[in-house]
This record gives sequence, structure tokens and C-alpha cells, in this order.
Amino acid sequence: MTSTLLAEQSGPFSATPETILRDTFGYQSFRAGQQEVIEAAIDDRDSLVIMPTGGGKSLCYQIPALAKPGLTLVISPLISLMKDQVDQLKADGVAAECVNSSMPREELISVFNRMNSGQLKLVYVSPERVLTHDFLDRLTSLQLSMIAVDEAHCISQWGHDFRPEYAALGQLRQHFPHVPMMALTATADDATRNDIVSRLCLNDPHIYLGSFDRPNIRYNLVEKHKPVSQVIRFLATQNGQCGIIYCGSRKKVEMLTEKLCNNHIRAAGYHAGMDADERAYVQEAFQKDDIQIVVATVAFGMGINKPNVRFVLHFDIPRNIESYYQETGRAGRDGLPAEAMMLYDPADMGWLRKILDEKEDGPQKRVETHKLNAMNAFAEAQTCRRQVLLNYFGEYREKPCGNCDICLDPPKHFDATEAAQKALSCVYRVNQNFGMNYVVEVLRGMQNIRVREQGHDKLSTYGIGREHSHDYWVSIMRQLIHKGLLFQNITRNSTLQLTEEARPLLRGEMTLELAVPRLDTSARAAKSDKLANRHYDKVLFAKLRKLRKSIADENNLPPYVVFSDATLMDMAEILPTSYGEMLAVNGVGQVKLDRYADPFLDLIQEHLTHGS
Repeated sequence: MTSTLLAEQSGPFSATPETILRDTFGYQSFRAGQQEVIEAAIDDRDSLVIMPTGGGKSLCYQIPALAKPGLTLVISPLISLMKDQVDQLKADGVAAECVNSSMPREELISVFNRMNSGQLKLVYVSPERVLTHDFLDRLTSLQLSMIAVDEAHCISQWGHDFRPEYAALGQLRQHFPHVPMMALTATADDATRNDIVSRLCLNDPHIYLGSFDRPNIRYNLVEKHKPVSQVIRFLATQNGQCGIIYCGSRKKVEMLTEKLCNNHIRAAGYHAGMDADERAYVQEAFQKDDIQIVVATVAFGMGINKPNVRFVLHFDIPRNIESYYQETGRAGRDGLPAEAMMLYDPADMGWLRKILDEKEDGPQKRVETHKLNAMNAFAEAQTCRRQVLLNYFGEYREKPCGNCDICLDPPKHFDATEAAQKALSCVYRVNQNFGMNYVVEVLRGMQNIRVREQGHDKLSTYGIGREHSHDYWVSIMRQLIHKGLLFQNITRNSTLQLTEEARPLLRGEMTLELAVPRLDTSARAAKSDKLANRHYDKVLFAKLRKLRKSIADENNLPPYVVFSDATLMDMAEILPTSYGEMLAVNGVGQVKLDRYADPFLDLIQEHLTHGS
């Protein structure tokens, strides 16, 4: 089905959703929830669609757009996200364009002319642009089949990424009262969902609340000790795969990027303080696999529709679970195994609380405090991470997931009474005037100038913990903070202070159990992953990726726009040698078959004939 055919549909529907799914997008079956949402849209019903990142939200409005006469308007928050979606639609032979501030006037006029003449099926536009008088006037003369609002959580004050320009989108209902609307997002709790329906004036909407579970993502949290070294060790296990590392500040982005490049790791930084051209270069290079790792603030990611991101690493804890869920959801969009790693230091949580405390009291501060507390509970959980995460969104799972650090390496506990007494006594002996790292140095009997100058090498607690490592004692002290026996005073440079609850333990009137410190995650990393045990030809897969990259570079496209990793893996498993067999591969539609099949079929045939 060509773009011309798709653009010229009018009158009765000329293709069923199933036909469009197969022939245009190359998929053999719908994912959970897609079909019922698509049918509601074709019946001209308003919809609210909550699907996880990678769950196939875009097809929920793209397929109705091709099945119905007229133009579908898609409201999207970022230029990069619009461009990415449009590039992929064009690769599938769909007549789609975007309208944004970066386009030259001649190009805008061309798009407007094609809109007026009915040559386009989908147009992507920002919320700021869509509400201008000029653009609204253009729309009134067109046959609009649907309005889709992507990243709809931005409309709600209860959402984690509230944007005032989104809040005004309810005006569209006044201008186009009979045009069905579809709101889509990956993250929305109950309050946010109700707010979206109210603000967009959705009329008796069909509500689809999909599972928030992403079973292919392994959630893994480790204590932050020597974070740069921990990151480098983690990257060594990733075998050059694509990934995103999120940092809490621009300064950390620049520091970590420099450290990684000095260790011969292909990484680039990305934050809002960079020049726009530089940010665009990094994003495009990442899309095209020319850069493997992007170290970024939260300024990066929403516009990334890249399916083969194999890991997301959080250098610092996010401010809320919605952000964490969305950011980790950028890994494994192709359904293949991926990892979400977080380095956690309770002191980071302390700083976030301090920043929040400085904000003006009011409803927004209460919402942010609630969300920060939930994020803290997730980080310190001793039960299945996925259960905690899903529970936050109101999805309850009875059984642990078997694919997170807690499930793969359950916490072991020991009688920590003596270790806790040593740690607490040392805090007391240094007069509760020093931070965690210094107290550990005294405990371990370190010979350094500062300890000697303070005279703490003469204390009774000096060296009583030398049998354990620095990281071991840091873990013990953090757990004592969690248990309420120690307090880390942010207002006094994070000095450690005893609480009243520490007295009975120091006097020997109680015992204490703590988790055995987790100092090595290699055992967990080495555990097999049932999702990874696919029987495909890995040598052929590598050849297919190389071919895809060369074709993508010739056409100035990101490689995944040609074919995703999951599609190449299917090829390496099915080993197609004809057009019919190639069409059976997930992600190969008629247009992509015509454009790209021949070199891939030739390569597969050559591999089968001559091997590696």
C-alpha cells in the first residue's frame, strides 16, 4: 500500500485495521489493548489510553488515521519526537508530516498546501502551535478525522511533568466539538487520569488502562560507593550496547562524560545548557548508532523513539516514580531483554528533600513530597522491585517477578548487634561532628593526616572495624540511618548524629538484624535470563546489523527506521529466503519489503551457503 493510496482514502473505509497492521506496518497481530482502542476510535469515540512505553501507543491512532477519511492531528511536545515518528511513518509509506518552528517557511507552505489538498493522513504539531489563530483557521477548512494528544500526562497538575501550554488544549473541544479525541500516555495515576479526562473535555471516553509491567526490563539497584568506577564496570558487561545514563545535574553529566571518554567509551553528554545544534547532533548520532552512550539530564529522552536501547542507568535517584518509570521505559522498547540500573545513596535523597523544603507551601509541594516519599520507598524496598513499582500505579501482583535484584539475589540478614554497636560508638567518640566517610576511616584504623590531626587515632574505637571494607561499613551505616538509629544532618555538612533509639542498642538492651551488605553484583549479572535464550544465528545477526547500518547511512536514517533489532533477530531465527517468508518476519510490511528486502535476502542466502 503506497503513501498515495493511503493519502487518497475517502468515503467508506478501504482497509481494515488488520490489513493496515499487516501490510503497512508489517506486524502479524495486535498487542494487548490495541485492537479495542482502534475500534473505539474508528467508531468516533473519545479515548484515554494508558500503555507502557514500548507498548504500541502510536499504532492506536496511526491505524485509525489510515482507516478513516480525512486528516488526523497529533499533538506532541517535542520537535525531536515529532520528527522521529514522521520519519518512521514515511519509511512505512505513510503520508505524514510535522509542523514546527524549526522548519523553513517554504517547507511549511508545502505542508500546508498538502494538508489543504488532502494529500496527508497525519500531521504532528506542538501544543503551542495548534492553538494559534492562524493554525486553527487552517484546520476549520479541513476534514479532521481525529485529534490525538500524546504525552497527555503533561496536561495535569498532578502529573510529574505538568506543562501550562498543555492545559489549554481543552479549547480544541470548543473549536471542534464533533471531532473525536484520543489522549495517550505511559504514566498516569488515578488523579492524573481523571484530570486528563476533565481538562480535555473528553465525552464518555473509552478508557484503556494497560499493564504497566515491562517484563523484559530487569530492575537493579546497587548502593552507590565509587559511582564512576561502578558505571565503568557496569558498561564492561554491556558489550558495546546502546544505553542512556541519567545524572541529576549538568555538572555531573560533564564530569561523567569526560571520565567515560578517557576510558575509551564512546559517550556524549546532553543537557539543556548546551547549544541547540550540539544537542541535535548528539541526539541524531545516538539515533544512528554513531554514539553508543548518552550521559544526560532529564532534558534527554522523551523524543527518543529508539527501540534498541539495551540499558538505562540512573547515576542519581529520580524525584518521582513516574520519571523513573518513563526513563527506564526507554530501554528495551523492542521487547528484547534490557536493564534498568540505579546507583543509590540515601544522601542524594536528603539533598532532594532539602531542595523541596525550600519551596513555597501549597498543593504542588504536597504532591511532590508524596511522590518523593514513594521514590524513596522504592529504593529502600526489601521486596520485589516490580511489585513495588506496579503497586504505585494501582496494579497488584501476587507473585514476585524473578527479574529484579531483590528476586535474583534476595537480601540475607545477620545478627548485626556488634557491628552496629561499633559504628554507633565511633560516631559518638568523634563527638557526632563528622560525616560518614570520615567515621569509616576511623573505624578501619586508616593512617591519614586528618585522623592524626584530630587525635582520633588515640580513640578506643580506632581500628575496631578494620576486618571489613570501607563499602561494608558505609552499607551498615546507611541501614542504621534507615532504621532510625543514626541521623544524617544535612544542615551540618551531613554529619552523623545518634538518635534516642540508638541508646538501648549501645547499652546492650536490644539486638539488631541488618541485611548483609551487597558489595558485588557480578553474581546477579551472571544469572541467566530466560528472555535472552532465543535460538537465533548470532553471527548472521551481527552481519544483518552491519548491513542495516550501511543502508541507513546511505539514506541518512537511524538504523532502527530501516529495521529494528527485534526484526533482525527474527530474520536470524526464521532465515527467510523469499519475499513470502520475509513478510512473515515481524516488522516487515509491504513498503519495507519493496525498499529493503533484496540486500537482506541476498545476505541471508550467502550466509546459508557459505556460513561465517
